[in-house]
Amino acid sequence: MDATQQHIDLTERYAAHNYHPLPVVIASGEGAWVTDVDGRRYLDCLAGYSALNFGHCHPRLLARAERQLRTLTLTSRAFYNDQLGPFAEALSGLTGKSMMLPMNSGAEAVETALKLSRKWGYRVKGVPEGKARIVVMEGNFHGRTTTIVSFSNDVDARNDYAPFTPGFTMVKYGDVDALRGAMGPDVVAVLLEPIQGEGGVLIPPAGYLREVRALCDEHGALMVADEIQSGLARTGRTFACDHEDVVPDVYVLGKALGGGLYPVSAVAADADVLGVITPGTHGSTFGGNPLAAAIGHEVVAMLATGEFQQRSAELGERLDAGLRQSLGHGLEEVRSRGLWAGLDIDPTLMTGREFCERLMEQGVLAKEAHGQTVRLAPPLVATVEDIDVLIEACTTVAQH
Repeated sequence: MDATQQHIDLTERYAAHNYHPLPVVIASGEGAWVTDVDGRRYLDCLAGYSALNFGHCHPRLLARAERQLRTLTLTSRAFYNDQLGPFAEALSGLTGKSMMLPMNSGAEAVETALKLSRKWGYRVKGVPEGKARIVVMEGNFHGRTTTIVSFSNDVDARNDYAPFTPGFTMVKYGDVDALRGAMGPDVVAVLLEPIQGEGGVLIPPAGYLREVRALCDEHGALMVADEIQSGLARTGRTFACDHEDVVPDVYVLGKALGGGLYPVSAVAADADVLGVITPGTHGSTFGGNPLAAAIGHEVVAMLATGEFQQRSAELGERLDAGLRQSLGHGLEEVRSRGLWAGLDIDPTLMTGREFCERLMEQGVLAKEAHGQTVRLAPPLVATVEDIDVLIEACTTVAQH
């Protein structure tokens, strides 16, 4: 039995089966490439669902993390530490907001945004207690907590987890009229992904985000943008909302904020919103710890140069052009924004899972979204040659 099968058997025996991985066991990674336990190399085109925007083991991030590991890792927020303040200032500068609230996972950041929206609705907007409503989108993916799956329409995420948290109204993503019809005086926020990643890199119609912004302004509701996957240079801009020059009231950030090294997430907003959070009303033992803050600060400093936004935009154009050569030849649709693409596979040929299995045989790792859709999100440190490897692999699988 080879090492790959040994590790798969061990994992399947002792770890709960909440994932269905491809049969590859990764042992090391550098940049955009990983190596499995049997020495085979693969181009990583999932990048930890955008958590690895800067690739595996980025030397600048490793150096910063190592320095902090040898100094101080955790104090809890019962005390101040010398890393959180500088990180908070830097992230506020990147987002253009006056405050941030640090957490750990993306789901925790979304939960924070939900609590923040409701409290703001009661304390500032004046919605009667217990009546606050948040409008969400069909096909959303914001995490897997009980409250978050309460407003998911993914049956796998919802089944057997009832009773669900009330207070959410779901509308069709990208449909301005549907959103307009759902607004009202009890709506405290509209929560959406500027691009739905888990849905298959679904990009809303041009102008949609501007319409959402206008409707939120008209009805006195917060626009909450979940940029956990789409933000931090993935789409060729710092935030996906930037493509329409839209500034939400609340940014929800995670994944790449931890540099692929550590769970780091945050909510960023102005003081008239985040100011409703007071001591004892929300918290986290690890949120804002020195190690997380040091890594997050370094990520923000790397993004401040604009290098990764530019790389994503330029490499994304090359990827999009290369993938479109297979339209009508195995691919039914290609959607891309920056270095992020969703491919709809011809169902008469294979499923999305089968497409990913064949990509793996070509030395490329990717993940299907729903049925016939495959997501591609190579690290932003990928080279032109790496992108060409990805294009060639997709072309080979789609057309042969």
